Parts: sequence; C-alpha cells; structure tokens
Amino acid sequence: MTLFDLHDPGQLDRYELRDRLADLAARGVRIGGSSWKYEGWLDQIYTRSLYQTRGRFSKKLFEDTCLEEYARTFPTVCGDFAFYQFPLPAFWEKLFRQTPPSFRWGFKAPEHVTVSTWPVQPRYGALAGLQNHTFLDAGLFNQAFLGVLEPWREQVGVIVFEFGTFRQRDFAGPADFVRALDPFLSGLAAGWRFGVEIRNADYLVPRYFDCLRAHDVAHVYNAWTRMPEIADQMAIQGSRTSDLIVARALLRRNRPYEEAVRMFEPYTKVQDVNEPVRKALRELVHVALVDGNPAFLFVNNRLEGNSPGTMVAITS
Repeated sequence: MTLFDLHDPGQLDRYELRDRLADLAARGVRIGGSSWKYEGWLDQIYTRSLYQTRGRFSKKLFEDTCLEEYARTFPTVCGDFAFYQFPLPAFWEKLFRQTPPSFRWGFKAPEHVTVSTWPVQPRYGALAGLQNHTFLDAGLFNQAFLGVLEPWREQVGVIVFEFGTFRQRDFAGPADFVRALDPFLSGLAAGWRFGVEIRNADYLVPRYFDCLRAHDVAHVYNAWTRMPEIADQMAIQGSRTSDLIVARALLRRNRPYEEAVRMFEPYTKVQDVNEPVRKALRELVHVALVDGNPAFLFVNNRLEGNSPGTMVAITS
C-alpha cells in the first residue's frame, strides 16, 4: 500500500514529505500547491487544534493563519488569488510575514493584463463581454503589481501570465497573439522571473516559443482540460524557453474544472491517479536536477483529489 491509497488523511506523513521537498528545494527544485486554504488537509498537513476557538474549529482563524503552517511543509505555493486583484501593500506585508525568508512565491498575474475580453459571468457585471482596454498593458502591470511587490522581490520565484482560451475574435491565430505578446514582454520591468501559460493548443508553435526565449520567459507546462499532456508539450522542439522550468498540474485532460470540484472536494485524498502527469512531473524534476536549473512545480488538488498525495507520489 502506498501513501496515496490511504483513506485516513492523518496517515500521510507530512514530515517525510517536508524532508523530501526541502531536499529538492535545496537543489533548486521547488514543489508546492496552487493554494493552501483547504480544510480537507486538516489532520494531514494542518494541526486541527491550532484552529480552534472555544473548543470549536474556526474557519476564519484557519484561513487567516494556516499559511504559516503550510510553509513548514512546502517551500513554495502559487498564489492564484493575485489573478483577481492588484493587492495593496498592507496585504502583501501580512502575506509575506507568514512565510520564512527561504520560502518562494509564485503568483498569477492579474487578469486585468491577461484577459482580452471580459468573460460573460455574473461577477464581471457590466464589463461582461466587453473588450478589456488594459489587456497586455505593461505599464499598468509594472506600476500596480510589480511596483507594490518590490519590497518582497527576493521572495518571489516566478510570476505566471495565464492566458485563457482565445477565440477568433481575439486573435486570428498564434502569429497575431505573438505580435501582441512580444512588446508586452519587452516592456516588463527587469529583475523578475516570468512564465507564460496558454490554453490554445494550436499556439504551441515555433514563433511562440521563440518569442518567450527572446525575453528569457518560461513556457509553463500545464496539465489542463484542453491542452496536450505535459509530456507532449515537453516533446515539442524548442519548448524549453528559459533556464527556469515552470509547470502547473491543474486538471486531467478533457475533464472540466467544475467536474473535478464535484468529484474531489474536500480534497482529503487522491481519488484518480493520473500517471501521465505524474511521470511528466518526475521527468521535469530529473531534468532540472541534472541540468542544475531552477524549477517550480505547482500541483492542484483538482488534478487527482489531493495535491500533497500527488507530491508524495512524484517524489518517491
């Protein structure tokens, strides 16, 4: 029996996982989750007694303070929350205060610069369906995001520009996208590490990879419902566009996000082993260690049901 077969979440040895991840981090390979506020990790990664008020579990206390305990096991995390906002200095100060200096953050860049047309969803209100006039605005990103984040630059490992699936109304094809992306990357402030994640399989062409390579920006190998497997992306000639390796293992191919949420919440255990993604992540770890390159691998609960269990498997 392996750790990811266990039904009792308390039986996952977080200290063994911590030591494995710390050993890899010392060699430049950092593996962590896509977020950290998961009650399903209580008694597994988190100590339940730390989040009690008057003898009862406090969701507020947990969400406000569990990052500190998360950082005792994991050397990195991808802050997906940044996709939805330009956080203010007070927010950043509170966040970084909860992690040690050795901890390295990944952040998704705000959608204000990565969404070309606002999605038709209730949360966008009157903007839904309209063109986003700050799409690929490097000046806005430098000032409102990087400028505010500057005091903590040393603790930021990578910032990911996640571009959702583009339609014909956005770009006629990959060449048009690259023509828009190139000046944006040229305009980014120096001294930060970036990755680009795309959701159009037909954009994985030499011109795209060449653009990233010219700016020393990593192509983010991503496991997602409508993208080729990570191994297939790795096999594309020229897909390594930087010394930095970045991967985000998000979803099983052809599985919608909403279905994964229904299947796996509250993310207490691995329920659907995804060996192709595991194998690819192991290979990326191997490549990074052999080449001596830095790497960030972010594993989402919605890939298999429990990202700590997935991390146990890929580091065994």
